[in-house]
Amino acid sequence: MTGHTDGARPLDTRAAIPDPPRVAWRKHMRRRVLDAARDLTCSSGWDQVSLSAVATAAEVSRPSVYKEFGNRAGLGRALVLRETREFLESVALTLYPGLPDPCASLEAAVFFVLTEAHRNPLIRAVVLAARKGSDSLLPYLTARADPIFDAGQNLLRTWLTERFPERDEDLIDTAADIAVRMTISHLVLPGADPRPTAQRLSLAVLKVLQ
Repeated sequence: MTGHTDGARPLDTRAAIPDPPRVAWRKHMRRRVLDAARDLTCSSGWDQVSLSAVATAAEVSRPSVYKEFGNRAGLGRALVLRETREFLESVALTLYPGLPDPCASLEAAVFFVLTEAHRNPLIRAVVLAARKGSDSLLPYLTARADPIFDAGQNLLRTWLTERFPERDEDLIDTAADIAVRMTISHLVLPGADPRPTAQRLSLAVLKVLQ
């Protein structure tokens, strides 16, 4: 028996196989450490977070934290990567299937980013601290060579390609780059009202594709 009948989709039993104890413990420990780092950052700001405080809050040893993340910078990077991945998943739900009008759909996505980032405790803590010139997590949100920036670009590039399949690839890349850069700029230095900002930004991005 193969576990499936003719014409039926084979059963994927991999998900039912539990992780080995060491792997399961490491995943659990990593999650606890990142949760603790997030809580401490939201309450005190990343500048006040130490690996010792994170280890204590997560109830794990400091050497375990160092072994998993390397150093404080590695922990900060992992924290922002996790948070941003989850945030971008929500952005994708705004873009897909999206509104029939591409401009309105993009506007809705940008508006979602500008408003939800303010509601997200970690992103809000990072951005507010950056406005005061003190938070060192901001580069992970804004650096061009960082995977977070690239993830946002890739999401928008794929969406633009599907909405404008006849457009040149270079134009699509330029439009995605402008959208991500301008959105991040407005997060750090916000305007008075996110709705007009989202409208202007979406119009500017789609003009590139005309």
